[in-house]
Amino acid sequence: MLGRLGMFMGRHRWWVIALWVVVLAVAAPLAKNVTHHLTASGLDAPGSRAVWADRQLALLRGPPAAAPLLVEHASSGAVRAWAVRFHVPAANVHPLPDGSAVVLPTGVSAPHLHGFQSYARGRGATLVPVNQLSVGQRVIRDTKSTLATSLPVALPLLLVLLLLVFGTVAAASLPLGIAAVGTVVALAVIDLLENSMTLSAYLTDIVSFLALGVGVDYALFISVRYRQALAKTSGDAIAALDEAMGHAGRSVLFSGLAVALALATLALGGNAYWRGIAVGGAITVAVVLMCTHTLLPAVLGALGPRIHWGRVPIKRGHFWERLGGWVRRHPGWAFLAAAVLLGVPASQGPAIRMNTPANLAVLLPAHDPLREAVFLLQRVQGAGSSSPLAVVMELPERTTSPAAWTRVAQIAGRIQRDPTVRSVSSPTALAPPTALARAAEGAPGIPAALAQGLRSFAAPKSAPHLAVLYVTSRQGPDAAGTVALVQRLDRQLGRWLPSQRTGVGGVTALLHGFNRLTAQRLPWIIGAVAAVAFGVLLVATGSLWQALLGVAFDGLVALATAGVLVATVQRGSLGLLPLAPDSSITPLIFVLLFGLSMDYEVILLHRIQERFAAAGAAEAARDGVAATGGMITGAGMIMVAVFLALILSPLEIMKTLAIGMTAAILLDTWLVRTLLVPSSVVWLGPRAFWPGGARAP
Repeated sequence: MLGRLGMFMGRHRWWVIALWVVVLAVAAPLAKNVTHHLTASGLDAPGSRAVWADRQLALLRGPPAAAPLLVEHASSGAVRAWAVRFHVPAANVHPLPDGSAVVLPTGVSAPHLHGFQSYARGRGATLVPVNQLSVGQRVIRDTKSTLATSLPVALPLLLVLLLLVFGTVAAASLPLGIAAVGTVVALAVIDLLENSMTLSAYLTDIVSFLALGVGVDYALFISVRYRQALAKTSGDAIAALDEAMGHAGRSVLFSGLAVALALATLALGGNAYWRGIAVGGAITVAVVLMCTHTLLPAVLGALGPRIHWGRVPIKRGHFWERLGGWVRRHPGWAFLAAAVLLGVPASQGPAIRMNTPANLAVLLPAHDPLREAVFLLQRVQGAGSSSPLAVVMELPERTTSPAAWTRVAQIAGRIQRDPTVRSVSSPTALAPPTALARAAEGAPGIPAALAQGLRSFAAPKSAPHLAVLYVTSRQGPDAAGTVALVQRLDRQLGRWLPSQRTGVGGVTALLHGFNRLTAQRLPWIIGAVAAVAFGVLLVATGSLWQALLGVAFDGLVALATAGVLVATVQRGSLGLLPLAPDSSITPLIFVLLFGLSMDYEVILLHRIQERFAAAGAAEAARDGVAATGGMITGAGMIMVAVFLALILSPLEIMKTLAIGMTAAILLDTWLVRTLLVPSSVVWLGPRAFWPGGARAP
C-alpha cells in the first residue's frame, strides 16, 4: 500500500509540493511566535496540598519583606556610592565576582529603597529581584536562546555527515529540507495548542531537535532505498518510489509510530508538564511522518536521476561487509564484546538519583550573576532564605476575629520551636490580634503600613478564613532536612487544624511534590514504553523472539545510559557541576531511547527478513549488517550531532539531555544494532523470526 502511495505522490508531485508550500507559508508565522505562551509551570503534583496552597497564595501580595536586588550593568563601587546617597548602609551592598552587586533591603525604609532603585535605573543599571520568580524567568530566557545557540552548530555538521553518507549534494540536502519543513509545521501546531493546555518552556527545544533528528533519519532511510532502486529500474523514478516506499517507507512508518507512541506514554506522568511533553512530542513525530510519506516522495519524483547531482568523491571501503562476515562467523564473540561494553556503564546505572532542584538557581550557568546572587544570599542570610516555605491555613474563625490571630500566633510559636526552622514571618509581629482583626475588617483609623503589611498574610475580602505564615528553613531548599520539614509541617497542620484545609506552598513544596510524583509514575511510564516497543516489533516482524530481545536490549542500553549520566552529570565531569539528573528531563531520555531504537531495529530486521528465507539466518544477518550498518550508524551519528549541539545551551538541564541522548544513541547503533541483534539472529537460526517466519516486508 505504501508503495502505491509513493507512486501516487510521485505522479502528482507538483500538486503535492504546491500544497506543502501553502502549508509552510501558513505555518511559518505561527512557528515564529511559538515561545510566547510557554511556561515554566506545570511541575507539580495535581490535587496535592502544595498545589492548593499555591493557588491561595495568588490572592496575596507576596512575602512581606522586599526581595534583595541584583544590580547589573554597574560597578559594585558605583552601586555602593548610590546606596550611601539614599541611606542604604554600605554593609548591605555585596559585590559579585563579575563586578555587579547585590543590595539587601534589610533595615532600609521603603522611600529610601524606592529612591535608590529609581536613581540606579536612571544611570543605566538593571535591577533584578533575587527570588525564585526571577530565576524561573531567566531559565525561560536561556531556554529560548538554546535554539539560536545550538542550531548554527548543528546544521553545518549535519550537512557534512549527510554528504559522507550520500556522497552527493542533492541527496544530502534533501533530508535537511524535509526536516526543516517538519520542524516549522510541528512548531506551528504547538503554537496553536499553547492557548488550550500547559506547555513547558523546554518544549520548543525538544520539538525542534526531535523533528530535526527524526526528519533527517527518516528521509535518509527512504532516500537511500530510493537511490538503490533507481539504479535497478534504469532511472524510472516512479518504479523506484514504489520499491522505496514499499520497503523503507513501511519501516519508517513503524518506526515513527513507535516513537510517537513512546512519547505518548509520558502522559502517564500525571500532570500538565508531562502531558504537554507527550502531546508535543507525539505531534512532532506525526508531522514528520506526514512530510516523509507525502512531500519526500513528491520531491524524489521531481528530482528523478538528478538526485545524484553534485557528486562528492568519497572512497568507500568494505567495513560493514567485513563486520557482517565476522559476526556471522563469531556470533559468540560479537555478543560478548557488546555485552561487556554495555555492562561496564550499566553497572553504574542503579546509582542514578533523579531530582528537579527546588533551588532553581542551580539550573543557571555557573557564572550567571543571578545564580551567584542567590548563593550569596544563602551565605549571608541562611541557606533557606532563597526559598521560604509558605504555610497556608484556612482558619475556623474569620480573620476579622481576634481569635483567628491568636490561633495564628500559637501555630507560629509551635513552628518556631522546630530545630530545623530558622525563622517564621508572622502577621502577629505587625500588631496584636485585636488590631489585626480591625485591619482585616477595614476599620477606620488603621495605619496604612499595617493594612498593606497584612496583605502579605491574609485576603479578608476574597478569602476571609485564609492566613499565611512564611517559614525559613535552616537548610537549603534541596536539603533532606527541608524535604522532611515540608512533610512534617503538612502532618502537624492536619493535627492543629483537623477540620480545615491546610498546606505548604511555594516553589520548594511544589517541586518536592513533582519529584515524588515522577518517581511514583516512572515505573508505569517505563512499563508502558516497553509494552509499546514490544507491540511494534511484534507487529513489524511477526516474531515473538525479536520483540522480546528488542525490549531486553533496550533495557540494557537504558541502564548503561543511566550509568553514563551518573558518571558525568551526577558526579560532575566533562566540565559540569555535580547535580542529580533532572527528573523533568531524564525520563524523556529513556522514553526517546526506546522509541528511537525502534527506528534502527525495524530497518535492520526488515532487511534481514528480506534475505532470511532464501539465504538462511547466518547469511541474512551478515547481509543485513552489510546493507544497513553504514546507514544505521550514519543516521545515529546524525541524531547525535543534533542532540550533542544542545551541549552549547547555557542550561544544565539541556546539557543533561545532550549527554543522555548522545550516549543512548551511540550505544544503541554501534553495539546493539551492529553486534547484539545480528549475532542473536545467527544463534537463533531458523527460529529467529518465530512464530511469524521469514515474511518479506
